[in-house]
Amino acid sequence: MPQLIEVAFKGNRKDFFLWEAEEPPPLRAPIIVDADRGEDLGLVHALGELAAKRNAGTPHGYGSGAPTRVAKRLATADEAKRADELRVQDEDTRRKAMERVKANQLVMKLTDAEWQWDRKKLTLYFTAERRVDFRTLVRELASMFRTRIELKQIGVRDEAKRLDGIGRCGRQYCSSSWLPELRPVNLGVAKDQRLSLNPSQISGACGRLMCCLRYEHEFYVQSRKRFPKEGRIVRTAVGEEKIVLNDIFRDRVTLRGPEGEQRIVGLQDLRDEMAAVGSAFPAVASAEVESAAGAGENEAYLAGEEIVLESLAARERKPGAPARGGSARGAERPERPRRADRPAREEGLARRPVERTRTSPPVVAVSEAADAVELASADDESSNEVAGGDTGAGVSAADRTTSTV
Repeated sequence: MPQLIEVAFKGNRKDFFLWEAEEPPPLRAPIIVDADRGEDLGLVHALGELAAKRNAGTPHGYGSGAPTRVAKRLATADEAKRADELRVQDEDTRRKAMERVKANQLVMKLTDAEWQWDRKKLTLYFTAERRVDFRTLVRELASMFRTRIELKQIGVRDEAKRLDGIGRCGRQYCSSSWLPELRPVNLGVAKDQRLSLNPSQISGACGRLMCCLRYEHEFYVQSRKRFPKEGRIVRTAVGEEKIVLNDIFRDRVTLRGPEGEQRIVGLQDLRDEMAAVGSAFPAVASAEVESAAGAGENEAYLAGEEIVLESLAARERKPGAPARGGSARGAERPERPRRADRPAREEGLARRPVERTRTSPPVVAVSEAADAVELASADDESSNEVAGGDTGAGVSAADRTTSTV
């Protein structure tokens, strides 16, 4: 019976394969697997029960199903050496491809290049703010490298995951080391954790909010359920006091009396005081916790983070300072009140309706060109490949369309 194994490739890319031999391969051993129209080399990452568990719980897994590709054999020393030589050539390949990007004046950033082990395919990863028409670029690269070219658009978080590095905490990126899934992070999680809202303090190397804010947020939500809501008036042995601050790490609550005096008591002591005076302990409702956590956590806040960070940076500027790209005179000019409708000059004179012409929105040339590429590839291409240059190298039609992450 085939065994399930997980194989890791360059850039923290992993996939699952079937191992048909009786004895399982050793961990971290180089192995030849079945790839897209060829063979690829990777390292054994997990096998057995661990591989089955990761197959059901990771985004790159197949869930309850099983993979269709198989791992062929263990790699020899010469084959592993050949793979190391390809990894050295990846950076040189990326620089040559970037020169062609600049020559075609494309607004895109090539972040990484990855040769397949049999050199039958070259995958280029890039980031861009909008869709890019790179049909000409693919043909030039196919003619230059004489292989099948595949361009993949990734996000800035995926870019940091592939390139890897050290975070501001002094440790390896969570996305590259252990984080199984890159979930969106909004500014509400930073507020719930009482962190500084300075963008430079809560942003990672990719420019987005740090991933650790997201997976640590569940601890804060569960811990605050044991405390009364801040700002609520409670009755204690002293009298009516206001909840000022909750210390979830030391299980302490800061209270403020009617005359402004403050005191710090333990959470259990506060429960005992309120029970002695016959006051019910106000538990935090789950709806309030979800409201504090921010609505729509599972939605994509990647575009909204930039708007929030820009607004925070605008608050730090001095009052009356002109906004970026504007003038001080325009910033100080008050808003003109709307003028009420004037009555008709003559009684019985009906107001003529004003014809308004709706102007069409501006058309982005890049997006229009990209749509034209997709239409051309769908109408003009009868097969899945088109010749790349005069070399006869095949370039699939799917590779000429960007995939939004």
